[in-house]
Formats: sequence, structure tokens, C-alpha cells
Amino acid sequence: MSKEDEVPVDPVPSGDPPAAPEKKDKVAEDALPPAELSEEDQALKERLDVAVQRLQEGNDALYQQALMLLADEIKTATSSMTSVPKPLKYLAPHFQSLKEVYADLPPSPNRALLADVLSVLAMTFSADGSRESLTFKLQGNRGSLTEWGHEFLRSLAGEIAEEYNARVVEVSTAAAAGATPEVSDLMELVDVIVPHHLRHNAEAEAVDLLMEVQQLPKLRNAAGVDEKNYARVCLYLLRCADFMPDPDDHTEVLETAHALFMEQGQHVDALRVALRLDDSELATALVRASNEAVDASERAQMAILVGRHAGSAAAAAVEVMEADGDEKVTELAANVSRAEHLKYVARELDLTEPKTPEDIYKRHLADTGARLRRANADGAAVDSARENLASTYVNAFVNAGFGTDRLMTGEQGNTWVYKQKTEGMLAAAASLGMVLMWDVDEGLNSIDKFFSNSDDHIRAGACLATGLNSCGVRHESDPAYALLTDVVSDRSSQVRRAAIMGLAVAYAGTAREDLHELLGPVVDGEVGDGDVTEAALASLALGQVFVGTCNGEVGARILERMAQCSDADLDNTVARFMCLGLGLLFLGKNEKVDAMLEALGTIVEHRIVEYAKLTLETCAYAGTGNVLKVQRMLHVCAEHLTENADHQAIAVLGIALISVGEDISKEMTMRAFEHILHYGELPIKRVVPLAVALLHVSTPDYAVVDQLSRLTHDADADVAMGAILGLGLVSAGTNNSRVAGLLRSLSDFYAKEASHLFVVRVAQGLNAMGKGLLTLSPFHSDRFLLDARAMTGLLAVLHGALDIQHLLLDRLHYLLFSLATAMSPRYLVMVDEDMQHVEVSVRVGQAVETVGQAGRPKTISGFQEHTTPVLLGAKDRAEMATEQFVPVSNVLEGVVIVRAAPTDGAAEMET
Repeated sequence: MSKEDEVPVDPVPSGDPPAAPEKKDKVAEDALPPAELSEEDQALKERLDVAVQRLQEGNDALYQQALMLLADEIKTATSSMTSVPKPLKYLAPHFQSLKEVYADLPPSPNRALLADVLSVLAMTFSADGSRESLTFKLQGNRGSLTEWGHEFLRSLAGEIAEEYNARVVEVSTAAAAGATPEVSDLMELVDVIVPHHLRHNAEAEAVDLLMEVQQLPKLRNAAGVDEKNYARVCLYLLRCADFMPDPDDHTEVLETAHALFMEQGQHVDALRVALRLDDSELATALVRASNEAVDASERAQMAILVGRHAGSAAAAAVEVMEADGDEKVTELAANVSRAEHLKYVARELDLTEPKTPEDIYKRHLADTGARLRRANADGAAVDSARENLASTYVNAFVNAGFGTDRLMTGEQGNTWVYKQKTEGMLAAAASLGMVLMWDVDEGLNSIDKFFSNSDDHIRAGACLATGLNSCGVRHESDPAYALLTDVVSDRSSQVRRAAIMGLAVAYAGTAREDLHELLGPVVDGEVGDGDVTEAALASLALGQVFVGTCNGEVGARILERMAQCSDADLDNTVARFMCLGLGLLFLGKNEKVDAMLEALGTIVEHRIVEYAKLTLETCAYAGTGNVLKVQRMLHVCAEHLTENADHQAIAVLGIALISVGEDISKEMTMRAFEHILHYGELPIKRVVPLAVALLHVSTPDYAVVDQLSRLTHDADADVAMGAILGLGLVSAGTNNSRVAGLLRSLSDFYAKEASHLFVVRVAQGLNAMGKGLLTLSPFHSDRFLLDARAMTGLLAVLHGALDIQHLLLDRLHYLLFSLATAMSPRYLVMVDEDMQHVEVSVRVGQAVETVGQAGRPKTISGFQEHTTPVLLGAKDRAEMATEQFVPVSNVLEGVVIVRAAPTDGAAEMET
């Protein structure tokens, strides 16, 4: 049909009701012309207009009355501000005329009052960046700030910060050297604003203002900080510390938080901050002061904290506690009761029954033709040395710390050792030390039989077992040092290497000088046969013992040995542990590594220098989230190399090491790793699974497990094995059912690949580590503290996994036992003041970030109520669910001492 032929259709009337007239919103109402104002608003506008007119008339007698009217109207309007106050709106047309009146007035109280009014008006009507509000306020009454409302103070604080920075820049660009800006007028305002913010629940704004004007120490004596808000102030300070790019600012923020905790008598929290600073003087001063000012329960909780942590500050604090002679405190700091607590939790959770490797493999769930065809005529699976070795590690990881198992502590202990070959015997004997870990007295009795064995591998295993047994525990008889001192110079190289590693595991983070004297000659090549493997292991051991101390003598010794090594020695894959030992000395010490970096480039002439430099740099900035260092590592990865790319591998691992512990950094790093997997060359692709695992140790997030699962079937063997090992590290100690199912499938998929299957078994053992009661996460105290001792073990294994074929799958597979330094319980146990276990109701849920939030927000979500002991995941947090007990520590984690809550009568007597 053509357009001309179309028949017009009459519109059909709608049955809908007529549209209601549109309602005028608040903005439209505010914009009404004067003729449509309400009577009340019209009267207000007329009063303001008359007041402005009086000021313009030049009659001094009427000035004060007019100014008081303006001031009163503005003050009452700003007292509850939900939109632009009407007095400010009606005075907008008069802003310029009021400024002209102000310019003509001579100095007087009236002029100062008009400056106050203009300061408030300028908050809304002045040009951006003019800082007119501050300018007028400085010429007005500086003491009367709080009368003008909170919004005015917030605006003024922003302009104070801008003005302060402008004055600093102006002075810094001036010719006069050493000049300081004149800011006393600004500080006068700051001293009024900060206490007001603190008293009115604006703690974050008070802290921000003091940071901007570089006066954070004023917070220590600020009038507004009290027992009601100190926790919010300190929480904000601690979170801000993570974003301080300058090391001095970072230290100042933490020291301020430490001082506030001390003022409020929170000595455990103050010690936690001192450990974060790794400040030995601060920690020891606090411990000495606590002997007089703190009760026994709080001192005991402090001892538990320093026993859990490792670093120079923790070691110094432990020495002071030992010198004080309090036996109870000394034992707690020495961790001698850790095995007892672990066994108590196992009994309560019905986990005392030992588990065998077969219980972990669950072959019946993965029985397929591929595995059954490998069975012999009797129906038993083929017994191989590699499979027995894998079972040794699985047994050690699963039963770690429980003191009993089915392979080594039972009647067939000797039988199992002789089912191994060479280094397998070493691992089997050493596994006994991990099973008996933390129980020194019982462990030494069981290990002693292997010292008298004629086989060098078994004797070597006994040496390593001794170190594992004493890992993280300070025993009064110091058995590891006593037994292994002479063995370091044994005739057998296997025994020497195992003894070196045993000492490293036993004394990681203790910074003992006698170990430097013992292992130093091994690094130099003066003890033993001068083999580079022994020198590398000794260098790694010294790095673990002196982790984070920046010990110049140890560093110079390792550096000198690297300079003396031949090119063939430095080309040996084990030489990477010299670099790692050097890097561990500066773990988390930021710019203090610069001198060593310069020396390294000057003394050593080999391509390993680049590997060593990146190892040093990434270790020094571990956990800092330093964006510039991450960018540098990404720049190193950008070069497309197919060989001699070891330094690029360290750059990839270093990105994870720098970003670990901070959620935003971790998210950005995961995106970067996606790009590396898509566009990078094979040598750096192989490291991505290990780097992902380092970012998420003992935190099996769904997306992370999914990504690693895809890489486990990669065509490249090293990528696949790295991903399998990564699955084990990510799920370590969690008994994650999804990961367990993936690993069972992989054990079937790689049934004919001996190396792959070995790594799968190790990963299965890690997933079930400690029957789900242990963790490898290096963070504790609500993820506030990074345990350097734990990080040394993780980095030793990850650096070994960079060349997994020649290290972890070859004769140095017992490097896997280095993970013992990272093993720690993930339970929450409550004890009374006599250290007897107490059952207490607690709520456990997902941790929620509450920093800067108003009121008293919930710190956990999706919680469930339990009775201690309970297990805590990597992202879990616990809080008290009963008022019957009061915890000594504000962080409920590990072993926490509780006191009986005071009764009403006792509370009244105290008041």
C-alpha cells in the first residue's frame, strides 16, 4: 500500500488517569525566585540584606549589631548542615561587597568579626585554589573556630594543608640554604582543629591534618585522645602506615601509634607495633618497663607474642625476658608449650589418630585402568623408591608436630628408613624430627638411635631431624647447637650439608653470633672440601639465622666467597642460594640494601650478579607494596629472553614478594601475571605459578585455585610442576576439598610421570599439613605482622623450585623441610592466668575492615559461634561472645590469656 492510500486512524483515548503534577525537588525549591519564598525565608533574607546595607553605610555605631546578626544567623545555620545553608545562599550576591567593606575597615574587633564571616562565606563562594577562607580566618579571631560548624573546620583544614605545602615549596626553592617556613600562624589553627575533631568522632580527619602539616607527634599529647577513641585513632594510623612512601614517615606513624598504646596502658598492642618496626630498643624498653607497670598476665601474653614472631626486635625482647629470671615468662617466650597446645587441640577436635599417606592419597577414589595396570600379579601397587620418598614427605607434613605416626614412630620406623635409597634415607630419618617438632625432650630420645648408625645418609637425616625438632623452640639445654657443632666438620659431605640445614631451621631469626663463627668458615671453604654446594647452603643458613638484621660481616663474607668462586661454580644452579642468603639479611629493610647492591656490582663479575641484585632488591622491599619497585621488576620482565633468563625469574617472584600482604597490591599483581602468561617467554611463564602461590600461601581462594588448576596441564613440564606445587602451598594446612580432588585427578593423569607424580604427592601432603591445624602463612596478629622466619623457609623452597628438576627433584629434595620454619598453628586457644586451658565462647567470621567508619561497626561478618579451641582461616577473625571472661590481648589469635570478668561488686569497689 502506498503512502497516499493509508487510512487515517483516530487516536484511541487512554484509560490511564491524568499524570500527576511533577513534584519540585529540594534543589528546585532552593532556586525559587525571591517572590516565591516562604514568609520565614523572606524575613530571613530581608534581615540579611538590611545587615549588609548597614555595613555599607559607613556608620560605625551600627557595625557591631549588623555583624552580630550575620554571625548568629550563619552559626545557627551551620550547626546542622544537610545542604547549602540559606544564610549563605542569600549572602552570595553580597560576597564581593562585603569584601570591599572589609578592605576599607581599619584594624578593630569589628574588622576581625567581619573576617570571620567572610571566611565562612569564602568556603562556598571563593575561587578554587584561592584559599580565601584561610586568609580571612588568619586575619580574624583564630580562637573562635569551633563555633562555625564541622563543615567549616573540614574546609579550613584542607586549605591549611595546601598553604603549608605552598610555604614549604617556596622556602625549598629559595636561595637561602637550611631555611624553614614560618608556619606558626597555621599551627595555631591546627592546635584548635585537631582536638575538636578528636572529640567529635572525626579521628581520621585529625590524623590526616597532622600528617599534612608534618606534626604527627602532636597527636601523642593531644587533649582529645582518650580511652574511648584511642583504638580508632591507632587503627587509622596503622592502616596509613602501609601507604607511607617515605621510610621516615612510615616509622613516625608507627611510633606515634606505639606511644598512644603506651599512654593507654595497652602494652601488648604497643609491643606488636614495636615488632612491626623491628626496633630492638623500643621492644626491650617496653619489656623492661612492663616488669614494673604490667601485671603477670599481660607480661605472659607479651612473651607469647615474641615467641610467635621472629626478628631482631623479638630476639632482643626474648633476651631481656630471659635475663629477668621469670621462669614462666621465659618458657612462654621459648615456645616450649606449643606442642602441648597442639596436642590439646587435636584431642578436642578428635584428630589424635595418626594418618598414613594412603589416607591422604585416597587411591580408591581415583582408581582407573592406568593405575591398575601398574599393579603386579599380587594386586599390590609397584613399590618404587620415588614413591616411598614422596610418602615420606607426605607423612612428615600430615603428622607434623603430633608426635606420632604410622611410619617412623611406630615399630616399623627402622623398616621404613631402609625402604629408601641414599638421600631417601636422609629424608626418612629427618621426617622423624618434623613429626616430633616442638617436643624437644621426646624428640631427642627418638632421634638418638640414628646418630649411631653406620650409614652416612641416616646420620645426616638425624642431624636434620634434630634441627626440625627444635625449630622455633628455645630449649634450656640448646640441644641442636650442642649436637650439630662438631658434625659441621664431619668427614661425610651429606652429613655436613644436613647439619648446616638443621642449624638453619633450628635457629632461623635468632641472630646468634656463635652460629656465624661456626658457619662462616664453611662459607669461606675452610671447613669441608670447599664444595660450592656446602658454601651455598651455609650462606643460606646464615641468611636465615640473621634474617632482617643487615649484618655487614655476614654479608661481606658471602660476597667475598662469591667473588672467589670460579665461573663454573657460579654457573652451578645451587649458587642461587648464596644470592638468597645475601638477600635475607636485608629482608624488609628498604633502602638499607643500597650499599650492598653497589658492592655486589663492584666485586663480582659474572652474570649471576643481576640475579643477586634483584634478589637483594626484592627481599629488601618484601611486603611493602612499593609501586616503583614493582614497575622496575615489570620492566625487567619486558625483555624477551629464551635463555639466561634467571634474573627475570627472580623479577617475577619479586613482584609477588613486594606485593604480598596487601589486598589491592595482590589484585593488581594478579593482573600483571595474566599479561606475563599471555605475552611472556617460557622462562618467566614457569615462575608465575610459584609467584601466585607466594601471594596466597594457605589462602585457597576460588579464582587462584582455578588459575593454578589450568596451569597444571601445561605442555611445559616445569610450568605444570610449578602449578602443582603452587596448589599445595596455596592450600597448605587447609584440607581444602576442592584442591584435594584436583590433586587426586592429577595423580591419575600423571601416573606414568615419576617427577610430576612426586610433586603431586608433596602437594597432597601440604594440603593436609598438620591434619588441618597448621598454616604456612607468614602473617599473624590479624595479618599485621610479617614473620621473617616463616618467609625464609618459603623463599628457600621457592628459589629451589625455580630449577625444580635439578634441585627439589634431585639430591637436594630435602630443602622441602625448610617449610618447617613457616609452620605455625592456626588455632585459637584460651588459657587462664595459670596457663590452664579454658573453654570460652567466641564468634568466628570473615574479617571486615572498619578503619575510618563511624560508630561501632561490626568487625566480622557471616560469623558462627563456637567454643574454644577453634580453627581460624587466613581471612577469619574471632571476637568474644561472652562477658564471662576478658582477654588480655585485643587480637584473638593463637594462645590468648583470659581473666575472669569482674563482678558487679568488684567493679563498684574499683570505681
